[in-house]
Amino acid sequence: MKPLIKIWKIVDVADSERALLFRRNRFERVLPPGRHRISLLSGDVRAETYDITDVVFDVIKAKFLLNTYGEILSEYLQSYELSDHQVGLFYRDNHLVDILPPGTFRAVWKGGESVRVEIVDISEEYAINKNVLGLLGRGVRAGQIRTAVQAISYNEIPDEHIGLLMINGKLEKMLQPGCYGYWKYNRSIAVKLLDLRLQTIDVSGQEILTKDRVSLRINLSGTYEISDPKKVALKLSDCNGFIYRELQLHLREAVGTQTLDSLLADKDRLNIVIATGIRDKLAAYGIEIASVGVKDIILPGDMKMILNQVVEAQKESEANLIKRREETQAMRSLHNTAKLMDNNPVLLRLKELEALERVSTRIDKISVYGGLDGVLNDLVKLRPTA
Repeated sequence: MKPLIKIWKIVDVADSERALLFRRNRFERVLPPGRHRISLLSGDVRAETYDITDVVFDVIKAKFLLNTYGEILSEYLQSYELSDHQVGLFYRDNHLVDILPPGTFRAVWKGGESVRVEIVDISEEYAINKNVLGLLGRGVRAGQIRTAVQAISYNEIPDEHIGLLMINGKLEKMLQPGCYGYWKYNRSIAVKLLDLRLQTIDVSGQEILTKDRVSLRINLSGTYEISDPKKVALKLSDCNGFIYRELQLHLREAVGTQTLDSLLADKDRLNIVIATGIRDKLAAYGIEIASVGVKDIILPGDMKMILNQVVEAQKESEANLIKRREETQAMRSLHNTAKLMDNNPVLLRLKELEALERVSTRIDKISVYGGLDGVLNDLVKLRPTA
């Protein structure tokens, strides 16, 4: 008994699906939802089924099929093609879900969701619309869009800062505080951030020889602010490094022209010399120096010991001088007192009684001979008896 020849093929297409029917590997038509009985008499058939809830018709031959069978497929598929100077914002049900790079071809199924592609010309204008930037720059949407990070340059300029927009290595404009976004396709974009607030820089541990060849270690601190951001951006690659080197050089120059004693006696003079010398140099590069101050002057161990000995000797000499001055003053006072008592018997007698009082306070027991008059007149005498 001969086997039955199969002359029909049944293809079931769900409501959320569409099928492309191929006969002898040539596209024939689109099968809508439902059950289809396909004749096999004209040759073998093949049905490729696609889920239209995925929206994107992501097939390598999509562009070929639409260009060749556009009249048939236009009822089911919508296509978008971008030039080399265009970017596409891909929306599904009015939600931004993807960014289409320049030169992209994308085909989408009709009938599933509301789909649109907003095309942006970036040949001249590369700034991103504020509303779109709010979705791409941060928040949930930025995490969902795969190409957002690669597609845009997102920059936040905080208060008291300024941004320098560089396009293909050229300074285009200055950006005030705020949020900015730019398309990175077809160009190199960079934003350099400059802090306009008062800043501090420290020059630490500088080993320097004074004019009298004493080695010191000095710590210097300075404060500055950027007065001309454009000059700083165009003329300096490392603003902090430049200021550090200038402070270092001027510190060495100022210390090398002074002796150790003059440095220790007047540190403010050193600050003034450094600030005066560096101010004009920094101003030429758009930087204003606010203040310069020496924080520490550290001596080596042996020099510190020698200075301590010098100070100790000076203080000891001063103490001896004061002691001798006081002794001289005391002797002069005693001499004047003696002259007064010599010419005044009553004052002499009062001094004798004062001495008697002092003696009596130190004696526990006194034996009196000759009566109280003997004690008062004979016990203490400051003038010899004639």
